[in-house]
Amino acid sequence: MNYKEALQHSIFKIISQSAKELQLDAYVIGGFVRDIILNRGEPKDIDIVAIGSGIDLAKQVAKNLPNKPKVQIFKTYGTAMLRYDEIEIEFVGARKESYNENSRNPIVENGTLQDDQNRRDFTINALALDLSKNKFGDLLDPFNGIKDLESQIIKTPLNPDITYSDDPLRMMRAIRFATQLNFKIEENSLKSISKNNHRIKIITNERIVVELNKILESKTPSIGFLLLEQTGLLSYILPELTALKGIDEVEGQRHKDNFYHTLEVVDNIAKHTDNLWLRWAALLHDIGKAPTKKFSKKVGWTFHGHEFEGSKMVYHLFKRLKMPLNDKMKFVQKMVFMSSRPIVLAQDIVTDSAVRRLVFDAGDYVEDLMTLCEADITTKNPKKFNKYHNNFKIVRDKIIEVEARDHVRNFQPPISGEEIMKAFNIKPSREIGIIKETIKEAILEGDIPNEHEAAYQLMLREGERLGLKVSN
Repeated sequence: MNYKEALQHSIFKIISQSAKELQLDAYVIGGFVRDIILNRGEPKDIDIVAIGSGIDLAKQVAKNLPNKPKVQIFKTYGTAMLRYDEIEIEFVGARKESYNENSRNPIVENGTLQDDQNRRDFTINALALDLSKNKFGDLLDPFNGIKDLESQIIKTPLNPDITYSDDPLRMMRAIRFATQLNFKIEENSLKSISKNNHRIKIITNERIVVELNKILESKTPSIGFLLLEQTGLLSYILPELTALKGIDEVEGQRHKDNFYHTLEVVDNIAKHTDNLWLRWAALLHDIGKAPTKKFSKKVGWTFHGHEFEGSKMVYHLFKRLKMPLNDKMKFVQKMVFMSSRPIVLAQDIVTDSAVRRLVFDAGDYVEDLMTLCEADITTKNPKKFNKYHNNFKIVRDKIIEVEARDHVRNFQPPISGEEIMKAFNIKPSREIGIIKETIKEAILEGDIPNEHEAAYQLMLREGERLGLKVSN
């Protein structure tokens, strides 16, 4: 490959010229080079290493660019960043690093390009292209990263025990890259992750979640979660998932392995939605099964109330991992809590009232809930598989029909509390709640249409039953 072709964008010529003006060498390194070789589309960020001050180079580049972009400087890290043509460019001086056992933040000192490549996490991220005028586009590949790209291998430049122990987040990154690129982690590297898995405890939950999200957002998330489980990292990060692993047998009765079932569901949903939070819901939809698992001779294995238990666990899990405790968490909770509802519907004759209740409870998320439940069909029996999917189609059609007629999504009662108080000349009281609940139930059951007049007449009848008198 002619790597000069990869450097066609005008920014590289400007960086080259700026480096020459400052009399220092500069290289484009890491993800940009890797992704260009892998043909992964136009990169949105570029890492530049300067042999000297990265901050000075960034300032010089900004001065030479037509739009004179603002340079963000991060003095603590000795880095600088600017945006040009929708590309984020980060500049850093070449450095070497040494680590303290209890922190992933290194002690940094100036170094050579070789020092900088040595400190990279993987051979495929240590590839560099020279930006100097005489060697523009020359590839520097000290660890055979090109060979590892061709062999689809994730491998550390140096001893993996040192690489992973120094910065344990790299264990998560190895698994994330293996998932995103569908690469294999080299055997010694994989063993080293298992050996050093306890070191993940020094990494902040926020950084771990960034990597988890990238695994979940990939085409086949199960690759990453199987590796996390295999290396023992998952039990530190998401013990709720590892608790689902295994099949118990009592008196010849077994249940399915809910861990592997969960990964199938996540892969299924990944084919149909990019919604990260719906993918989280798929990952967590069965976590309540471990604490609710029971065996009785009469019915065998049961997981009664696992959806309710699971939805409570979602809050504690999000809180522990420092994930957002806002509408995102509430969405995941709701999906987990309702995850079995459409499945029950799809097994029975689908009544209007059951569909109305489903739409009422799910609100705007009814489509997401149906997507989750369809992903939850992992049976290998083609007859059962087709039956479920056909039944789900009936449920979906019924949702459209019922919603068009009865408008129960984001239900607003046709009669307000104020109207009830005025009709019966009463102050706020429990009777108002009873009347409103009666009207809501009647609409959901299909006893009355979702219209003001019908609701008003029912209000009068219910008021009379409660001993209220209509005011004149």
